[in-house]
Amino acid sequence: MSILSVKNLVKTYKRRKTREILTAVDSISMNIDKGEIFALLGPNGAGKTTTIKAICGLLLPDSGVITVKGEDVVKHRSTALHHINAVLEGNRNLYYRLTPVENIIYFCGIRGEKITRKDAIALLEVFGITDRSDDLVQQLSRGMQQKAAIATTLATKAEVLLLDEPTLGLDVSSAIELRRLMKEIVSDHGRTILLSTHDMNLVEAVADRVAIMNKGRIVVCEKKEKLMKLFTARAYRIRLTQVSEGIMSLFASLEPRDIQKENGFVDFTVDLTNQEVLFELVERVRQSEARIESIEQEQVNFERIFLKYISDQ
Repeated sequence: MSILSVKNLVKTYKRRKTREILTAVDSISMNIDKGEIFALLGPNGAGKTTTIKAICGLLLPDSGVITVKGEDVVKHRSTALHHINAVLEGNRNLYYRLTPVENIIYFCGIRGEKITRKDAIALLEVFGITDRSDDLVQQLSRGMQQKAAIATTLATKAEVLLLDEPTLGLDVSSAIELRRLMKEIVSDHGRTILLSTHDMNLVEAVADRVAIMNKGRIVVCEKKEKLMKLFTARAYRIRLTQVSEGIMSLFASLEPRDIQKENGFVDFTVDLTNQEVLFELVERVRQSEARIESIEQEQVNFERIFLKYISDQ
């Protein structure tokens, strides 16, 4: 059942000087189910942050409907937004003149939730900043501020968490720990996460479904496993030796990439939509003087999937 629904969302801006209308979000729709981690990917300017800000009620959409647990974010703002908490990239997510502990207690309190100082410190300990728990946020580094903001968001009981570039400023160990926490709060506490990020490793590790945005539109929305299965079946790394120009011309139509030539060997990768094509090429090579040293199915990664869909637009 969908806990967060976006239908035909449109958001435009007008340039101050030219008065030109720019469409940041172009009639997108998506449904996010309770208890899933939904990743929103896209290049800079794709419309990801605008979408998240509209869901948070920080931007008023030109048209479209956003509902959280059936409540309209525009018409029933307070009720709908009570179910949401967020960490927004590039924004002050905390009060700088409060400490991390005070921020956690304060933001839980304004939601009608109680948390003890002990529990707040325990959450900060996960991110390794307990030694700075009583320092003002304005005295912390950018990375520590990000850790404190995420800890504050996780401390609340909001059912939907919006995380915009959550690993920005985190060290490797904290980023890995965040992955564990995200999975835990979804599996053990039944929460839902909308994740906007450029961190492909994070997407591979935690996402259930992935939507890729480009130029204000969603160009693909699928389960992570389906996307990875599709791409894995098409990528092959081939190594040949004793290669003639005639043999290479056979592969030229397949647009080989990552070509490397060294010590008589030629290595390259091809993307195939039909495995029968590969079998036919192998047979042609065997009938020549060339030799096939190896054929390996490449491990897919989300960076490649992302670039594929963006370049197709």
